[in-house]
Amino acid sequence: MRPYILAETNWNTIKDANFDLAVLPWGATEAHNYHLPYATDNIQADHMVAESAKVAWDKGGKLIVLPTIPFGVNTGQSDIYLDINLNPSTQLAMLTDIVTVLNRQGIHKLLIHNGHGGNNFKPLIRELGLKFPKMFISLSFFPNTLDKYAYFEERGDHADEMETSLMLFLRPDLVLPRETWGDGNHKKYKIGAFSEGWMWAERKWSAISSDTGVGNPHKATAEKGERFFKDLTKKMGALFYELCISDVNDLYE
Repeated sequence: MRPYILAETNWNTIKDANFDLAVLPWGATEAHNYHLPYATDNIQADHMVAESAKVAWDKGGKLIVLPTIPFGVNTGQSDIYLDINLNPSTQLAMLTDIVTVLNRQGIHKLLIHNGHGGNNFKPLIRELGLKFPKMFISLSFFPNTLDKYAYFEERGDHADEMETSLMLFLRPDLVLPRETWGDGNHKKYKIGAFSEGWMWAERKWSAISSDTGVGNPHKATAEKGERFFKDLTKKMGALFYELCISDVNDLYE
């Protein structure tokens, strides 16, 4: 039992606890090329947050990790079989209920750990900030935590070398043999501004990728995944601890 993981702990252990920070991992259920499981985003988020919380806990941080939300925004994948979509309005309703509980019980710091690129929590956090002025709600998105290309060679953002390496390290039993892997070839917008990043439109997933991957996974190894995971969780763990001890009324200098 890890006392900082709500799903594993019990009332006897936490009935007199006083947590400073709640961490909410949020993933998705979607196809990840041919070789990775539908729960890839959830598995990665589970492991990353749990290990990072251990780092913070061992330093004395008082934090609790909430159960991972397994469904995310998959509006661009409506025709991909069993990609489960939550609309942003549904996410807002769920977050509102969760924040209501935390606010009522005196846990006024919440970190949402986003494990899925289709989720966009910023406008939701802005709305909740007005409704719950005592709450300090922050957001992390793990691919932005480190320079991924210091660890991986191939460009991509879905079932790519990075995600495949992580899953080879975390759950190799759920990764199919290499001969089944798609190449992750994908089409880009003909309008250059979208590829340059200063324009955005939602991608129609079945139109850009035949195997649902974006990025070649074939150079992935468990060793690369392990190195990335350990560096990532060390950095995230330090952040979790800093959030635990920080005064949210004195954040600027």
